Amino acid sequence: MRCTYCDTAYAFVGGEKYTQAEVLSKVTAFGTNYVTVTGGEPLAQKACWPLLDALVNAGYQVSLETGNAVSIKNINPEVSVVLDIKTPGSGEESNNKYKNLECLQSNDQLKFVLCDEADYLWSKDFLSKNSISIPILFSPVWGQLDLKDLSVWVLRDRLPVRVQTQLHKVIWGDDPGR
Repeated sequence: MRCTYCDTAYAFVGGEKYTQAEVLSKVTAFGTNYVTVTGGEPLAQKACWPLLDALVNAGYQVSLETGNAVSIKNINPEVSVVLDIKTPGSGEESNNKYKNLECLQSNDQLKFVLCDEADYLWSKDFLSKNSISIPILFSPVWGQLDLKDLSVWVLRDRLPVRVQTQLHKVIWGDDPGR
């Protein structure tokens, strides 16, 4: 996927390959119990599926942030899925796999990354047309939509959503890979 706001374009080429054992070793070195697998559409990589299982089997609490371009039907039920609904501003709306909504479980979340007020209104309309019973996240595109503006709209419209931001950007700025 190539969202208009992509902040990981550096990962389109190059990089390093790791075995599953090497990934698990690196994760263990962080000393955390919580692991998020992300990267636009991590499920596009065949090795992602067994990696999710291996992380769960190793005792980690695992979440998967998926770009919603691949079916989540057979994801390990122990994995918490953060399903991204691509808005028109992303340029990737046509790649949404709406059938994934039927696969969501109580430990999952639905996320909308918003470019502008038009995306906000589109997302608000989407929610009014779909019965969603899991947490819903609204996140502004970093440097494009002001977090305060988004918060004002959500409060004004009394939407049952959580507003979030890219915390890694707050902490490390635009440092690639952080």
